[in-house]
Amino acid sequence: MEYISTRNKNLSCNFKEIFLRGLAPDGGLFIPKEIKKYSESEIKKLSRLSYIDLATEIISNFCSPELEKKNLGNLIKKSYKSFLIKEVIEIKKVGDINLVELYHGPTLAFKDIAMQVLGNMYDELKVSSNRAVNVVVATSGDTGSAAIAALNDRKNINVFVLHPHNKISKIQRKIMTTIGSSNIYNVAIKGTFDDCQKIVKEMFNENTFREKINMSGVNSINWARIVCQIVYYFYSAFKFQNKKISFSVPTGNFGDIYAGYVAKKMGLPIEKLIVATNENDILERVINSGVYKPSKVKPSLSPSMDVQISSNFERLLFDVLNEDDKEVSICMNNLKSKGSFFLNSEQIAIIKKDFSAKKTNDKETLEIIKNFSKKYNFLLDPHTATAVGASKDIKDGSEILILGTAHPYKFLETIKMATSQEVETPKQIEHLMNKKENYDILENKIDDVKNYILGKIL
Repeated sequence: MEYISTRNKNLSCNFKEIFLRGLAPDGGLFIPKEIKKYSESEIKKLSRLSYIDLATEIISNFCSPELEKKNLGNLIKKSYKSFLIKEVIEIKKVGDINLVELYHGPTLAFKDIAMQVLGNMYDELKVSSNRAVNVVVATSGDTGSAAIAALNDRKNINVFVLHPHNKISKIQRKIMTTIGSSNIYNVAIKGTFDDCQKIVKEMFNENTFREKINMSGVNSINWARIVCQIVYYFYSAFKFQNKKISFSVPTGNFGDIYAGYVAKKMGLPIEKLIVATNENDILERVINSGVYKPSKVKPSLSPSMDVQISSNFERLLFDVLNEDDKEVSICMNNLKSKGSFFLNSEQIAIIKKDFSAKKTNDKETLEIIKNFSKKYNFLLDPHTATAVGASKDIKDGSEILILGTAHPYKFLETIKMATSQEVETPKQIEHLMNKKENYDILENKIDDVKNYILGKIL
């Protein structure tokens, strides 16, 4: 499989290269030069597969020849041994919604589904056999804990996790900061998730520093994350054959819902991809008005979505601009220099063929959680609640699948606020709750972070 950059179509990389780098050297995002499209008969065959076999088939399209299919299948099987359910995800009918539970992995969030696979890919691709790899990851709460669970105690791999100080839930922080492995470093940045992400991106773009520390990344800008997430769109859609389906997806960085877009490009019949946002509504604004203009991050009850710079939107932008890498570069340069870029009515119309978008504020989120608890005796985490809120206006007759992205236990304070209920501690993380937390606090300065990393590894 050959990969190019959204800002340079002439760049050519293989899967191992883009997996290790995460971000393209020009600051763009890696995308495959071509995406396989399945025929109806091929999709019918895929629908009969178990989750693990389906994952093997779909992911193999994107990582050959570096990963042979047989080895990939064994890797995926090993990756999901820590999940509580055999088929990795679970689909439930709760009242009038179809809930796709993606949080049965070790850290109670959907990000485990990709991250456990990525952890084993480092071993299989032998990217750390001769020299230590230093993975640097920004997190709004869940990516960091998933990366730690996947990579802790691995030989020749260090993990530096940057999270926004006091801007994630206590449980999210605790899951990250109590692992205690010698190769894990937790850093609280005095800023927002966008600040953390900016630091990571800038370090990737400093070639000398990146090479010096042998830097790698596992944020959703890493294409391997997207690839693994495509699978559950296929698997869950197959449970509703012969029906029109749409997906409502809580999203901040546009990675999870972009995976659904790729699934549609691969031939999966999806009516609509519904972008669910909170009050940090950059995605709703650009989809509905064409204005991509980040504002100040507003702390919310759904902190994993407190994002104003949705990095993966650049991948969609590449398609919307007719794969014109120069135009993408202009837009991203305008974003950096002028603080915004704009799409015209024709470009908005292209997006709206596949996407709709709606925000759900904190008050509405609490109300949804409260109503679900009363009506169905079922608890939703605040992110999943925004997806429920965003789905309400869809009247096209399709079955709407709500992606449940996190276990409600990770947001105890919000659940208690909405329902006055306590949530039982899930057994996956029970052993962590009485452990001492360990993390460092740094200023929102790239030099401080660079010096911190160098001080730990040199």
